[in-house]
Amino acid sequence: MLPPFGNMPEPGQPGCWPRYRWRVVIADAEAPAAGAPAAGKVYLSRRVAPLLALGFASGLPLALTSGTLQAWATVENISLQQIGFLTLVGSAYTLKFLWAPLIDRYAPPFLGRRRGWILVTQLLLAVSIMGMGLMSPSSALMPLALLAVFVALLSATQDIAFDAYCTDVLRKEERGAGAAVKVLGYRVAMLVSAGLALILADSWLGWGNTYLLMGGLMLACVLATLWAPEPEAPVSAPRSLAVAVVEPLRDFFGRRGAMGMLLLIVLYKLGDAFAGALSTTFLIRGAGFSPTEVGEINKVMGLAATIIGALAGGSLMSRWGLYRSLLAFGLLQAVSNLGYWLIAVSPRSLWLMGAAVGVENLCGGLGTAAFVGLLMAMCKQQFSATQFALLSALSAVGRTYLAGPLTPWLVKSMGWPGFFLVTVAIALPGLVLLHLRRNEIATLEREGVN
Repeated sequence: MLPPFGNMPEPGQPGCWPRYRWRVVIADAEAPAAGAPAAGKVYLSRRVAPLLALGFASGLPLALTSGTLQAWATVENISLQQIGFLTLVGSAYTLKFLWAPLIDRYAPPFLGRRRGWILVTQLLLAVSIMGMGLMSPSSALMPLALLAVFVALLSATQDIAFDAYCTDVLRKEERGAGAAVKVLGYRVAMLVSAGLALILADSWLGWGNTYLLMGGLMLACVLATLWAPEPEAPVSAPRSLAVAVVEPLRDFFGRRGAMGMLLLIVLYKLGDAFAGALSTTFLIRGAGFSPTEVGEINKVMGLAATIIGALAGGSLMSRWGLYRSLLAFGLLQAVSNLGYWLIAVSPRSLWLMGAAVGVENLCGGLGTAAFVGLLMAMCKQQFSATQFALLSALSAVGRTYLAGPLTPWLVKSMGWPGFFLVTVAIALPGLVLLHLRRNEIATLEREGVN
């Protein structure tokens, strides 16, 4: 039997992952999570249930400042150059780690460190989104774009506080269900703001009234913030802003095996990122489906698979524990890419596309739920806003700087069938590293870092 990965420090040595005996950890990695609640009851917990609406509030503004806003500008005949400028509106989402220490250090004088920030940002978001509905790209493009930047800034700040709240409030045995419910709420919000909003704006309400409605939905989410409980064991804020900036980094990088865990964050969903980078382009140009066919299949099969995957993922994580869930869902995530390979080598078939998209969304949702659970486990409660923001930014490195630039070159070099086979191979290093880090993951789940 192999010893644990890396040289572990002596018991009591500072700056290490929580100490453990490897024999016990191996047993934990192969067994269901101790004390896991019943699969159905965990979703009714007051700590888990509000995350559906809070996840919805987290996901709602993204499309309203990106795809839906660009569609509105397109309908009103704004130039392509100006529409391209609108893509910069969402920069706040990738830079949010810069002001995350402020959320850790300071708090509004009501509802606690996390819910206070969530409430403030939700109220400001509701007003700002409604304000966007009172403008028009054709008559006030610059003011509308500036307000959209403010909405994105508020939304990114809400994400910081919400991610930290989830990390703080959920018990260890609830993290799987909490991550699943959070992802489900987010994905439903994306469907509403990116899909339903276009239909309402085009056929029923018009653009301005649609944005007013979206602002009203954000306002309704305030009720979930008021109902959500405070963490059972809240911790004090960092003593100063300097501590809030430096200590989260010192705490994380002072742990034994920190660099390996960071590499795991980059690699775990890398195969999925490569497969999804040009998936829509493949379905339209490579497989010959129309944009309408792709859109309808994505809406129906994608939403259904997301709901099933999120709920199933949370239930299975409660029973299996974090390591086994990451391994099983990671394998499914990799294998699901073969659905696109099958489309590439088969005659055109809507049924095949529906099955492939459904399976990919199902497995991708499972993997995302487990991955979010891992990020939660790696954050120390005192610095959860800063550490989660940093880890989530790091998780986008593979998608942004590897999958995006390299995918076109790979497709041109080996064609679509060969490319999708390669995406399965790209997923394997992350699974190997996951296995090598199984002891640390099991220890994180059992003992945490607090």
